Amino acid sequence: GNSGHGAAEMQRWAGNPRLLLILILGALSGCRSSNAAASDQAAQPKGFRAVALSSRAYTKPSDAVLRRALTAMQYEVTQNERTEPPFHNAYWDNHAAGLYVDVVTGEPLFSSTDKFDSGTGWPSFTRPVEPGRVVDRPDVSLGGVRTEVRSKAGGSHLGHVFDDGPAPTGLRYCINSAAIRLVPVEKLDAEGYAPYRALFEGAKPTTSPAGGSAGGSKPTSGSARTR
Repeated sequence: GNSGHGAAEMQRWAGNPRLLLILILGALSGCRSSNAAASDQAAQPKGFRAVALSSRAYTKPSDAVLRRALTAMQYEVTQNERTEPPFHNAYWDNHAAGLYVDVVTGEPLFSSTDKFDSGTGWPSFTRPVEPGRVVDRPDVSLGGVRTEVRSKAGGSHLGHVFDDGPAPTGLRYCINSAAIRLVPVEKLDAEGYAPYRALFEGAKPTTSPAGGSAGGSKPTSGSARTR
């Protein structure tokens, strides 16, 4: 029966070293593939988008160009790691639908669909718009250890990320308005961001100026969250 057939197969493999080697290599290859897949899956942070919507590359202009193109606040924030004042910046209470891009390079960074009211006075997001656009690095400038976030292509200082945010990531990307620019949904195609339109299917047209409502009313409830 089956036991006799199995014994015969084992003898055939044992008597042929080449076939036995093929069997072993095949098993090891399968293990490596499984481990690699598991590793790739584990590398994706919880709640983050797994697939990039665009592979377009962005280039940082020269410092001379930046000094002419950016406002004093934009330059100080992105190039010298300064922090703008809370509640008196362009996007902290902006609810328009659109894509937030690096003010230096135009690289896509965050989506309004991931924006939430953190009560801190700075625009806050639960996650970057796609993998590879925002990078972390340790920041010990204030004596403690925080996690600074920068744009990948331009290296622009954006703000910091904290672990006190809502679902789906539990993170709060606390971003300076001066480091980003909002491209409204209705202007995505015209400005070269058509691949990101899929994020806003069913979204209403922009209802507030792209520059936000700077210096709007400060919430009466306090917040224990930090910058």
